[in-house]
Amino acid sequence: MRQAGAGRGLALGTLRTIRDIWARRELLGYLVRRELKSRYKDSALGFVWSVIRPLVMLLVYYVALGKFLGASRGIDGFAIFIYSGLTLWTLFSEIVTAGTGSIVNNSGLIKKVYLPREIFPIASVGSALFNFAIQFGILIAATVVLSGFPTTSAWWYFPVSLLVIVVWATALALMLSAWNVYLRDVGYLVEVFIMVFFWASPIVYAWSYARDAFDEMGAHWLNEVFLANPVTVAVIGFQQAIWAPGAAAAQVGRPAAEVNTAQFAHPDELMLRLLVALVVGVLVLWIGQRVFARLQANFAQEL
Repeated sequence: MRQAGAGRGLALGTLRTIRDIWARRELLGYLVRRELKSRYKDSALGFVWSVIRPLVMLLVYYVALGKFLGASRGIDGFAIFIYSGLTLWTLFSEIVTAGTGSIVNNSGLIKKVYLPREIFPIASVGSALFNFAIQFGILIAATVVLSGFPTTSAWWYFPVSLLVIVVWATALALMLSAWNVYLRDVGYLVEVFIMVFFWASPIVYAWSYARDAFDEMGAHWLNEVFLANPVTVAVIGFQQAIWAPGAAAAQVGRPAAEVNTAQFAHPDELMLRLLVALVVGVLVLWIGQRVFARLQANFAQEL
């Protein structure tokens, strides 16, 4: 006989959950495919919509902010700059939003059979990564055509930035999906959270604009608070890797202090900030899994 449910103990419980998920990796793959198919069910264009939506967002922001408000005059390669930020942000928002509702949306299956419930938020991560791969391919093609493919050492920012986003988004998805079972208002709070975090991260504006605004206010400490947001440093790192002007400014031996124009500026010790965000994110992910494991005992009754 084997007891169903989350294992006890901080370390042993986590290891048991990982083993259970790995043993059901085929089921996880099926759930990812099911989520992708259900998202575009009965749609004539299917997965093409995963391309159309970010392109429409790019067009809206490029016209509204770039042309009408003149942001493109201060940032070279504004289209690539903004699309790189939107690509990474879409990955984060999809994981958090879909992950939050993953347990409630699969209530029928959860009430019938036992399986590691973490599979459902993780399936949301898989489907979001699939959409990200499509959008990233378009981003690379656009970069090559419009501004030239960056070949500097700034490419090291790409994997670290991506890991930061995936780790933090997965941690939030685990905790929020569990809380959403007991308090359905969590889903509405996530919508507000996503909206606020979008504008609190340098996605459609250069990071240096926020830095200069804080300096004018005389509140230099707000800049450190701004950079403490893991999404902020991940977006900056991703833009430095993909966006050609930013990649040129991030070359080894050319610190941000030597760059005079705002469009090229990036925070000092950006890689160190990314690594710190990644380490803290792994810790938060582990805490999120233990919170999830603690709350999942009554999922079936609450659903």
